[in-house]
Amino acid sequence: MSQITAPAQVDTFPRLGWVDELLSPALRAALAALPPDEGRIAGYHKGWCEADGTPTLSTAGGGKSVRPALTLLSAMAVGGSAESAVPGAVAVELVHDFTLLHDDVIDGDDLRRHRPAAWSVFGTPAAVLTGDALLVAAMRVLTDTQQQRMAVAVKELVDALLELVEGQSRDVAYEKAPEVSVAQYLAMAEGKTGSLMGCAAALGGVLAGADEVRVRGLREFGRRLGVAFQCADDVLGIWGHTSRSGKPVGGDLAARKKSLPVVTALESDGPATRRLRTLYDSPDALGEQDVALARELVEEAGGREAAEREAERQLSAALRALSRVRPAAEAHRQLREIAWAVARREA
Repeated sequence: MSQITAPAQVDTFPRLGWVDELLSPALRAALAALPPDEGRIAGYHKGWCEADGTPTLSTAGGGKSVRPALTLLSAMAVGGSAESAVPGAVAVELVHDFTLLHDDVIDGDDLRRHRPAAWSVFGTPAAVLTGDALLVAAMRVLTDTQQQRMAVAVKELVDALLELVEGQSRDVAYEKAPEVSVAQYLAMAEGKTGSLMGCAAALGGVLAGADEVRVRGLREFGRRLGVAFQCADDVLGIWGHTSRSGKPVGGDLAARKKSLPVVTALESDGPATRRLRTLYDSPDALGEQDVALARELVEEAGGREAAEREAERQLSAALRALSRVRPAAEAHRQLREIAWAVARREA
């Protein structure tokens, strides 16, 4: 792997207040156009209001706005304006929240962004319908963009959605699959997570009027970064801290999910791998002690190290793809900072 110099600080996500300044009004307008019930649930999910609709004290949205930042900066990277890519940034954020609402239902996760997940507050049907409403809103935002670029932008999003659904489907199927290879896992992660990040970056290029070669490079940058993100997320799902991430930690092991650390550990050979396989094959529910043991066994079998190494490999591939786009210097710098923070985040 080629050596790539990291920015001075990679332990925290870069502060990009200007992204929220551009994104927030358009995102709030999109949610305000939803039916009242779905709009309220979506607002709760974003952290903008309480369950009864009362505005929260914080005016900031939930999450780090990684995908919208990729869209806006990608537009700037190819010589366009951030403003021209706002519809794309809003669309990918709406789709991201659609996936989170559905993910929490599928996984049965009770926490999201340090608060009870929407489905646990409003019920599963309401959360699913709100996710569906956000998906429709994303398409509506893009169809309001410039006519000559609308068809390309919509196709970019639709293609990503199809791949995302396939990736999500594989992720669910792999929970009960007796064997999952690392290659199969990475292909799933590219669909589940890489497709939307790739779309986010590509949309910035499309809406800025970039040629197909540069759009393809941005898409590849986002896709590789998405896989790196998923690798890091899998590590945090086992060894992270709920107090920092706002999401349940250890739940993947309790559910016997085959995340990348687990898949690589199960592909190894040794006492830890054999004990882990016995634990995962057991029909009994895994209690706290079982989860703690599984965590130790995955690390002993090399699962953590392998997942972190794969995140680094995907990050390097992402940065190489970005360099081939010949991005403008300042946008290039900020995109690199985001990439390093995403792949090496600690919460």
